[in-house]
Amino acid sequence: MTHTIREAVPADVEAVTALHGRARATYYPDGIPRDGSDWLANWRTAIERPDGQVLCAVEGDRIVAVASFRTPPDAPADTVKLFQFHVDPDRWRGGIGTALHTECVERWRAEGRAAAVLDVHVDNRRAQAFYARRGWVPDPENPPAEDDHHLFLRFFVKGE
Repeated sequence: MTHTIREAVPADVEAVTALHGRARATYYPDGIPRDGSDWLANWRTAIERPDGQVLCAVEGDRIVAVASFRTPPDAPADTVKLFQFHVDPDRWRGGIGTALHTECVERWRAEGRAAAVLDVHVDNRRAQAFYARRGWVPDPENPPAEDDHHLFLRFFVKGE
């Protein structure tokens, strides 16, 4: 099935939140931690932010992948943070994640970004391998702390 990539709109928030939950559940063997996060509100905010972007990969009328990024307040203006990147688990290894990542990079280049950063859960080996295949490397400016459950990665955005 073919897919398109588009900007998320407020009407997508429930589908995006559900996809996020399905994807996160795959790397928490004891279930997603109950940390008090209101993911529906968080995604609504991300979609409506004027200083960020949320992209969706869509097959037919179904959202099958999502990416959220913006410049964090404490980062240089030429750095973007990939806050969320999820592919529906039943669509893994189908090229959708690659296509969505490519679209993100194209937008970062168009915006004149020099680098992108992200953090990935230490138990999410599948995602770590995905990012490594696309050129993400451990962030030398943000080494992992002993008690942190995330690895920090950096991607150097190259111009055409």
